[in-house]
Amino acid sequence: MANCDVRLALFSGTNFTGRRILFRRGGVAIRDLGAFRFNNELTSFRLRNVVNGTEVTLLLFSRNNFQGSFRVYRGNRNVANLAQNGFNNVTSSLIVVGRILTDSEIRQIRSTGTPPRDILVIRQ
Repeated sequence: MANCDVRLALFSGTNFTGRRILFRRGGVAIRDLGAFRFNNELTSFRLRNVVNGTEVTLLLFSRNNFQGSFRVYRGNRNVANLAQNGFNNVTSSLIVVGRILTDSEIRQIRSTGTPPRDILVIRQ
């Protein structure tokens, strides 16, 4: 399954510095980053699908439960400073999966607050 190939590293500082949280074993949906004491802390990240670099999607949300403003990142990517994307220190929930989520699927997540199936869901 593609989700087992996903890797995500979250950092509290620019250029992949500061406090770090790693997800190495698959897709995950975090309803409240407060569960990791990381609410409104995200400043940079590294996103990978180690088997197929085009098959990974990261959704960042400004509010808990996949609500509020959001940003979508598709494919392997390193973002050294979310301030350049207008999203520094505002992430409260996120979803990462080992495939490309369509715009329609993203609208569904936002309207229902329900993440895709087959991934770990973390609540506070």
